[in-house]
Amino acid sequence: MEEKNIVLEVMKKEGKPMSAGQITEVSGLDRKKVDKAMKALKEEELIVSPKRCYWEPKQ
Repeated sequence: MEEKNIVLEVMKKEGKPMSAGQITEVSGLDRKKVDKAMKALKEEELIVSPKRCYWEPKQ
């Protein structure tokens, strides 16, 4: 599975805004891979930030 799909699934499963560090802990992925996946998700507008440094799937 692609890293961005893993990151998105973790966010959906947790059901709350998460930081990149939290996603790294839950997913077990490398921090650099999580950052890269989140950047791609932001560009595709699949995630939004309700507060600084925290992200959640777009509703």
